[in-house]
Amino acid sequence: MEVLGIVLSLIMLMYFAYRGVSVIILAPLLAMFAVVVSGESSQIMGIYTQVFMQGAVGFIAKYFPIFLLGALFGKLMQDSGSAKAIAIGIIKLVGKQHSALAIVLACGLLTYGGISAFVVAFAVYPLAAALFKEANLPKVYIPATIALGAFTFTMTCLPGTNQIHNIIPGSYFGTNIYAAPVIGAISGIVIMVLGVLWINYRIKQSAADGYGENHTNEPVISHTSGLPPLFIAFFPIIVVIGVNFLFTLVLIPMWDTAYLATDKFGKVDVSKLTGIWSMIAALLAANICVIALNFKKFTDLNKSLTDGAMGSMLPTFNTGSEVGYGVTIASLAAFAIVKAAVINVSPGNPLISEVLAINVLAGITGSASGGLTIALGALGETYNQMAQSAGIPLEWMHRLASMASGGFDSLPHNGAVITLLTICGLSHKQSYKDIAMVSLVIPVIMVFSMAIILTVIH
Repeated sequence: MEVLGIVLSLIMLMYFAYRGVSVIILAPLLAMFAVVVSGESSQIMGIYTQVFMQGAVGFIAKYFPIFLLGALFGKLMQDSGSAKAIAIGIIKLVGKQHSALAIVLACGLLTYGGISAFVVAFAVYPLAAALFKEANLPKVYIPATIALGAFTFTMTCLPGTNQIHNIIPGSYFGTNIYAAPVIGAISGIVIMVLGVLWINYRIKQSAADGYGENHTNEPVISHTSGLPPLFIAFFPIIVVIGVNFLFTLVLIPMWDTAYLATDKFGKVDVSKLTGIWSMIAALLAANICVIALNFKKFTDLNKSLTDGAMGSMLPTFNTGSEVGYGVTIASLAAFAIVKAAVINVSPGNPLISEVLAINVLAGITGSASGGLTIALGALGETYNQMAQSAGIPLEWMHRLASMASGGFDSLPHNGAVITLLTICGLSHKQSYKDIAMVSLVIPVIMVFSMAIILTVIH
């Protein structure tokens, strides 16, 4: 009965999130529902304040600077015209005859540079719509094209990607964002190539339909004059990547961080903070760079900063609530049964077990970062010990954890999927099948295949 309560709670979370109910409201209510059904109702207030809220606030306290600075960076890149200039530059370089590839690369570059997938979707959609319309390609494939570029290989696979999904595992494995570069690069390239091939195949199948008519939310294509030169637009992304690299591999290892071992700082090892510190420094430098290079292009810099800051709140608190939900579920006695079941799917093999656990929890919560944090929060120490006992490099664990978070998270109730479809003015019925293929099916096959390959060669 206790496990059934957890299952029912998860089903309701997926259903109501899909129906558009805010996760900030759903997560605490359904977490407490699971508490009651699990027979721990006498502790409900204590669990809410000391478990749910501590889990939610703990995540926010740890990662809010990255959400905030990332949202500011995205907004400044958008309002300065830099994001549009980069996308247009890539389209010109690749050519309109390769429309899908051009949009994928534009989204991928922006995402790799630290701009959130939500901001990338807003920035690139008008250009994608204009490009597809001019080439008379079906609009229904635009969401899949953006999803492939923004939600997959540059979000979780490529070494050094400045996304939170690549930062979180470092706190559990003592690794950095460049972990397992060969594994990540190969996986990312395969996912991108297969995704582009799929989209081009689907476009060819229905090319006779053309762009289509009577679409909603058609963008007003603004003039491209007045955009910053491509090298000016691209420079802040170089700053993000360069500063992150410098702090991760050069500066922070040189610092005297012995003070972190004291009670005042929680007796934490610097390896668990390197990714966060490096990303804060990189995004701060990039924000200053965007403003300095494009100061005259901002019609209202204060509004851009305010909008960016406000835009960071919803994803931060959504994810924090999902983490609080997961921490609450993990605290229930019945979760021990679930935990044992996940680990025992592949006993003695932390690679496959980790990939399965993160995929399942990311799918349940509809959040890559939320599922990743919940899974590693509950099982990270276990996987760390299992990997070391089996002689498996922790860098492998980091990369597969990051990759696994970008699989089942793309189920229909995922907030990014719903937002993307809303931006494009399309429905799940029209476009979700192709989104699922490029951001769920292909990445899941890739990460499980890589886990099996690494198991064999190890």
